[in-house]
Amino acid sequence: MNETTLIRRWAIGMALCLTLTQAPHLVNSAQAETGSLEQVLAQQTKAQTNALLPIKDFYQQLNQQPAWQDVTHVEALVKALNSLEDDGLNPEDYDADSLLDAFQASQQAGKLAQADFDIQATTALLLALEHLSRGKVNPNEVEPKWDIPRPERRYSLLRITHALENNDIQGALDYVRPSSSEYAQLREALRHYRTLAEKGSVPYLAGREEALRPGDTHEDVQILRQRLAYWGDANLLAADSNAYPMIGVQSAISDQRTYDSELERAVRRFQRRHQLQEDGVVGERTRLALNTPLSSRIDQLRVNLERARWIKPTQTDEPRVWVDIAGYRLHYTRPNGEHWDARVVVGTPRRETPIIHSAISHLTVNPSWTIPPTIMREDVLPQVRRDPGYLARRNIQVLSSSGERLDADAIDWQRPGAVMLRQVSGGGNPLGRVVVRFPNSEMIYLHDTPARGLFQRDQRALSSGCVRVEGVMEFAQLLLQDSGSRYQLSSLLSSSGSDRNVNLPQRIPVALHYLTAWPNAQGEVEFRDDIYRRDASLLAALSQAV
Repeated sequence: MNETTLIRRWAIGMALCLTLTQAPHLVNSAQAETGSLEQVLAQQTKAQTNALLPIKDFYQQLNQQPAWQDVTHVEALVKALNSLEDDGLNPEDYDADSLLDAFQASQQAGKLAQADFDIQATTALLLALEHLSRGKVNPNEVEPKWDIPRPERRYSLLRITHALENNDIQGALDYVRPSSSEYAQLREALRHYRTLAEKGSVPYLAGREEALRPGDTHEDVQILRQRLAYWGDANLLAADSNAYPMIGVQSAISDQRTYDSELERAVRRFQRRHQLQEDGVVGERTRLALNTPLSSRIDQLRVNLERARWIKPTQTDEPRVWVDIAGYRLHYTRPNGEHWDARVVVGTPRRETPIIHSAISHLTVNPSWTIPPTIMREDVLPQVRRDPGYLARRNIQVLSSSGERLDADAIDWQRPGAVMLRQVSGGGNPLGRVVVRFPNSEMIYLHDTPARGLFQRDQRALSSGCVRVEGVMEFAQLLLQDSGSRYQLSSLLSSSGSDRNVNLPQRIPVALHYLTAWPNAQGEVEFRDDIYRRDASLLAALSQAV
């Protein structure tokens, strides 16, 4: 028996002794030994003050009967709690490593200790259900741009107690676990990477002055093969390569030092999964992604499993629009089940696109643009002070706070006061021809843009917070059609003046979320840059002991 086990058992024994001698508001030892276990448990449950967990309701479902006085039930609980590691949670938060010892100690210490252990085990289960169903971390505490109220607990305690009666603790966890295919894929990826971590690593690809390209022959190409095989392309090594047995048996290749077409395809697949330019050239960004420590990917998966738990209770029925901020994509699931996807441009790290759940209410056709105060102060006013003709060339009007048109030449641009700037509709307007609007406190919307070349970039965190959508005309027409509108976008564009608002007869749910690891349409888990530097704070909160 090691020292850690001895210390743990001593601590459990001391805790049980303290339980018997302290807390005068609870039943005392003498009272406990004259009553039944059910009576003692009822008294101890009545004294519970944990308002965050439904402990009293749990025992009401069981008619005040104990739940954890059979060792097989405790063993099933411990096994289920340990399985939460696959969800990126820490089993130690739920006393998984000490429950069996605590159970055995309580069986020798009388009814009061047995009742207290029962409540301890119930607390562990309910806390695990809480964390698994809606997240361990409150998103409002770590996400500066979280615009969604945290939902109430939604699972049925009756379902949980039925699972316990059948000794199916794992089934209770499965019941509350997010059921989306994306969550399952993240969970499977975490299991896979943890298995890789147990088997060891392979050499890192050294920095180079020149990129590795198809057709090159170099010793680094062999290391490139090993790194890609490590991350999943196991057919890139020769069959006689036994230096890294964790990768498995591979097909024969004539010269592992040559960058051939099969290797190029593998590099492109890797680049697609890591939001890199899909060109088959191993430059600095691709090299850094290949060399990322496995522990970093495990942490990234843990963080995004937590985000997936936040999302699960608030997901709406389809159809819905989903903006994947860190993935630079918009996905629209139509009422007929068809999918429409587009690239998007999102906010810069200085002007982040927030997390929002709302519903698309209307379109604005041929929009003018009232320049937001931050953009006016930081971007436009410096230009106007340097160039008095700046506003006129860009068709920007100056308005009073009441909307009255003002003469730009009469304004002291060093101290302009409470003026507004509005750019009229037209080709140079940054909102383009159509805006897709939905209620939110941040005044965020989806819109067209004249700067369509930005969609060709791999890194598209380039806007002032709102989301520019490639192919937004087609998207807007689909929204009109799918919501039952009688309007055609083409007619609205040609016949309407500026700022024509068109309501959707049926609002369509929209969600904007920030996810740095998420499955793509091919079922591959993509790893994205943490453009807003949010992962570290969430990982710290997730790793903090309860």
